[in-house]
Amino acid sequence: MSTTPTPRQILETLLPHLRVAAGYARFLQPKIAALPDKDTTDGNFFAAALTDADLAIQNFVEVAMLGSFPNTRFYGEEYQSSPNTGYFRAIDLGEQDDYLVTLDPIDGTKYYMDGHSNYQIILTVLNADDYEAVLAISPAQNIYFYALRGEGAFKGQLDMSLEECSPLTVSSNPEPTILLGTKMGALAPTLKNKYQVIDPNVDYSSSVQVPNLNGMFVGLLSGTVKQSGQFIDGGALAFLAREAGFIVTTLDGSPLPPLHTCKNYCLPGLVIATSKTVHQDLLEATSIVQMRS
Repeated sequence: MSTTPTPRQILETLLPHLRVAAGYARFLQPKIAALPDKDTTDGNFFAAALTDADLAIQNFVEVAMLGSFPNTRFYGEEYQSSPNTGYFRAIDLGEQDDYLVTLDPIDGTKYYMDGHSNYQIILTVLNADDYEAVLAISPAQNIYFYALRGEGAFKGQLDMSLEECSPLTVSSNPEPTILLGTKMGALAPTLKNKYQVIDPNVDYSSSVQVPNLNGMFVGLLSGTVKQSGQFIDGGALAFLAREAGFIVTTLDGSPLPPLHTCKNYCLPGLVIATSKTVHQDLLEATSIVQMRS
C-alpha cells in the first residue's frame, strides 16, 4: 500500500474492517458491561461513558491502520488506553497533505449503553486546513454516510461500496426540531416559540430514544447548536452536513476556521441548519443569550 494514500483510498481500505467492527458493536450491545467512567472535568455525562466496545473497536482499527498505512498519522479517542498509540508516527495534525486519520470508536456511548440505535463509528481524514473525508457508520441501522472534500456526501447500506451509495441531500421537509448541545440549554426558551427543542440534559431518556446530531441526515432535525465540535465527532458530522448542502457556521455566523488554528482537537461553536431561515433563527437565539450573559 502506498505510503501517501489518498483520502478515498483510506476509506475504501478501512471500510471492510469497519463493517466487521460494526458487526461486533451490534453483537456486543445487548451484552455490554460498562467499564469505569472516563475522567472528565466538564460534567458531560455523554463523554463520561466508556465501554469495552470503545476500546476493542479502536484496537481493531488501529491494527488495520498499522497494517495498511503504517506511516499515516492516527488519533483515536481512546489513545491513552491503547497499546498501539506508540507505534504510530504521530497523533496530531501535520503539515498540509500529511493526513491525520481519527476515530471515534463509539460516538454516542451513552446511547449505546442504553440500547439505543443511533450510535455511530466515525472515521475521519484530516488535513492541516480542513477535513478531507468522513465516514460515519450506524451499525444498528445498517447504514453509513460518507463525504469527500468537494465531492458531496453520500448514504448507503452497510454492504454497499462507496460507488454504490446515493447522494445525501438536505431534507425538503425536516421536522421543526432543534437539537441543542449539552451546554446550550439556555437557548431553549428563545427557540421554543417556533420549534420543538431537545436539550439532552433535560430530555435524554434511557428508555425512549431521542435524536442526536445524525438525525439531521434523515429529516428528524431542522438544526443544531453546539458549544464546540470535536474533530472526531461533532466536527466530523458538521463536515458531512456541509458537503450535503446544510448551512454550517460558527456561533456568530462565520465560516469554520482552519483546523490547524484550533486547540485540543476541537472546533469552536457550531450552528448547523437545513435552511437560511433556520440558520438565522439559531444565530439570533445565540446572540440574545450571549447578550444576557
